Amino acid sequence: MGAYTTAGKAFERDMDYISDRILAGHRSADPADPGPGDVPVWPVEPGRYRLIAAPACPWANRAIIVRNLLGLEDVISWGAPGPTHDQRSWTFDLDPGGVDPVLGIERLQEAYLNRIPDYPKGITVPAMVEVATVEVVTNNFPVITHDLFFEWRAHHRPDAPDLWPAGCRPEMETVMQRVFTEVNNGVYRCGFAGTQAAYDAAYERLFVALDWLEERLADRRYLMGDAITEADVRLFTTLARFDAVYHGHFKCNRNKLIEMPALWGYARDLFQTPGFGETIDFEQIKQHYYRVHTDINPTGIVPMGPDLSGWLTPHGR
Repeated sequence: MGAYTTAGKAFERDMDYISDRILAGHRSADPADPGPGDVPVWPVEPGRYRLIAAPACPWANRAIIVRNLLGLEDVISWGAPGPTHDQRSWTFDLDPGGVDPVLGIERLQEAYLNRIPDYPKGITVPAMVEVATVEVVTNNFPVITHDLFFEWRAHHRPDAPDLWPAGCRPEMETVMQRVFTEVNNGVYRCGFAGTQAAYDAAYERLFVALDWLEERLADRRYLMGDAITEADVRLFTTLARFDAVYHGHFKCNRNKLIEMPALWGYARDLFQTPGFGETIDFEQIKQHYYRVHTDINPTGIVPMGPDLSGWLTPHGR
């Protein structure tokens, strides 16, 4: 995602993204998907696209994890912008010369403007970029991970998890919607509240949802039962940032994640699962939030804590 400002009002996320799809055929392979409609469709083709996803960003982190879980590393390359950005764009300041080694650009903004010269919105990650033209294809983050599962199946590794199991799909959709509105977006609703009343309401909503999740995870290993699904990926990226950032920076401070036994064990379980923990860079995460959000943290000082060594302790689940 990009920068946010909500001075004097409640936070609302702009969900209007470039809606192009990358599909294996003319329509989606997901039986529950109504299809692309009038949305432009691009073909699944190994090596054609590059996933631009900053590890610091929770929305981009989802795509990195799903790519890992499905074994798509050799099929879709990955470019990682640095943890900070300005009002214009995410930049590739961690790469030699500050240039993405595949796309040859310094700013992700260049790929957006190559596709839409007068692109009027924020430059967000994750983004799928066509390598040959260096044009952004889509930045629709929930659809990107959905399509990595359904459309790229021919290229998944043999033991890839079933992230969208048909048997529990309706319930999973309901769980994911609540996780998105109340937790993934809920922490931002707290952090970017423009009034005390907006913050108070956001705080209450967030912790009602976290208490619901604590109860749900008390008697099941993952959100949908005994196997990892897309729902777990979506919740994990927020939990991984909770104590390091959201508890203090976003004022989500009723308690820490480590003080919620089921959620803390669940988060450690996922962190220690291949595909998850190696995508988490706590220093980059802290640099992103504390340096980019100057309206919340005008000094740009990045806290040294908290102690994050507990992520590797036995989870007991």
